[in-house]
Formats: sequence, structure tokens, C-alpha cells
Amino acid sequence: MAVADMGIDLGTSSILVYVRGKGIVLKEPSVVAWDRDNEEVVAIGEEARNMIGRTPGTIEALHPLKAGVISEYTITEKMLRYFIQKAIGRRTLKRPRVCVGVPSGATEVERRAVMQAALEAGARDVSIIDEPLAAALGSGIDISRPQGNLIVDIGAGSTDIAVVSLCDTVVRRSVKAAGDNYDRATADYIRRKYGILIGDRTAEDVKIQIGGVYPSPENRTIEVMGRDLKSGFPAGVTISAEELTRAYEPVTRAVLDAVRDVLRQTPPELSADIATRGILLTGGGSMLYGMDILIEEMTGIEVLAVDDPISAVAIGAGRYEEFMDSRLSRNR
Repeated sequence: MAVADMGIDLGTSSILVYVRGKGIVLKEPSVVAWDRDNEEVVAIGEEARNMIGRTPGTIEALHPLKAGVISEYTITEKMLRYFIQKAIGRRTLKRPRVCVGVPSGATEVERRAVMQAALEAGARDVSIIDEPLAAALGSGIDISRPQGNLIVDIGAGSTDIAVVSLCDTVVRRSVKAAGDNYDRATADYIRRKYGILIGDRTAEDVKIQIGGVYPSPENRTIEVMGRDLKSGFPAGVTISAEELTRAYEPVTRAVLDAVRDVLRQTPPELSADIATRGILLTGGGSMLYGMDILIEEMTGIEVLAVDDPISAVAIGAGRYEEFMDSRLSRNR
């Protein structure tokens, strides 16, 4: 087997792996079940996610990445090794060349930590790409052209907004207002309003099923089960999409403010390009109902749909090396 060129979206809630010639081969939660007593990994990925809220006291389900950067280095390295081996298959001894997407606001120290973790996890060579740049490339945009493209990538741990031109980011901003914040807003609202405590998995499921940031004509409802804070007994409540839209307003406002700030800092020529070409919305958080409508209403600029917003960063990271190689060959 030839060496696999691999793109990795190292997300706070999930990891996606793209292998050249195969496409997206892996998508699993970036969760590790860790035995504190024995200091060893019990499970990784989907198996570990299923343990969240259901583990004994000695085992905890950890998210070793916070806002897309490493918070638990050793555990991240073990998780990366597992996913890389699973993606390319254990039968090969070849070490892949890997490109990893990171938030545009990641520091040099954080970028070096990602590179080192990937190398120790089995990569032959590691390069880093800003997530908005990868998302643009993964969505089919020619990032090498001298024209402005505005990317709004709403992940789990952070929202990255950047103006991309000539294979680089001209203006960028990263804010910690994203999918995880919407999950917490869901749980906080149900606790405050109804006195019922729900877990992280339930909050995420509720968000996915009926969550939105713009009034929905259907105003769907869902039955949510949790623990009554007064009695301590299991209890349920029915909540509506309209309630969640109101609960999400502070997080949504932070995302919109960041988009507005980037547009205000964009050079006039690139602003004209964006007005003509539209705004690209990617990431799992972009799938919340009405996010495209709100951004379009605020800016007056068309928001473009992406076929697979969740996979765009991983695809772009996987294509980056090939893209740059072909660009260099054309310029010789």
C-alpha cells in the first residue's frame, strides 16, 4: 500500500479523517474514556462517547481538545494514534503524511503541540492549515486566486471567521462561541426554567433535533428526560424550538458580532469580492436552523450552502498538500 496522504479535522467534539483517493474514511467523537487509577485508556471515539454520564467513579470520559487545541497532550497523542491507525489500516507499515486543521486563533505553541502529537502518533510528516482556509479549499474554492472569500466556520469549540485570498488569511477572528456553547445553553435553560438537570449528550441531542437560531414556522417540540433538582427523581418536560432560540441569543450574538468585526476590517477591494461572491458557511454549528438567514439579514450578503459542511475542513486539509504541489509545478 502506498503512503496515505491524510487530512485531519482535529475538532473539539469529533475528529474527521480524509485519505487521498478514499475521501472521508473516519468520523468519530474526540472522546477518550480514561481510567484514573491505572492511568490507561479504556475506550476511544464512539465507544467512549457511549460511556459519557454512565461510567464508574474511577473512569472518566475526557475531551482532550478544548476549542480545537490540545488540553491533555498525552491523551490526545493516544487518541490520534488510534484514529490514524484505524484510518489507514493496521496491515501497512507506511507512515502517512498528515495535514491537520487548527483554529485560526491557535498560538504558535499550540500549533507546535498539534504537530508534535501527530508525529508521535505515527505521522511521517505534519503540516498545519488554518481551518477557514481548509474549509474554503474543501468546499471547492480556488484559494490561490487574488480575490476575497469570507468563510464562517462554526465548529464545536470555536467559530473561525476569515477572509481568504492568495492561499492565506487576510483578516481573521476566532471566538469561543460555537456548538458546545449551544449545548450548554440548552442544559442551562432547562435547569433554570424547569428545575431539571440533563447531561451533555442529552443537551446535544436536543440541539440537533429542534435547536435553531431563527424562529421556525413549525416550532417543533421535544420531550426531554433528566433529573428533578428538588426531588432527585427522574422527570421529563416538553420544550419548544422557540424557547431554545431565545436561550441561544447570547451565543448567536457573539457569532454575529465576530462576523461584523471581520467585515469591518476587510480591505475595500476584498469587500467588493465578498459582496459579489457571497459568504461561505461551514462546520457542524452552521447546520442550526436559521444561521444562514441571520447572517444574510445582518450583512445583506448572500450566504452560500455547502454540500457537506461538517467534512469541509478535513477534505481541505487532505487536499492542501496536493493543491500546493500542483500550484508550485504550474509556476515553474
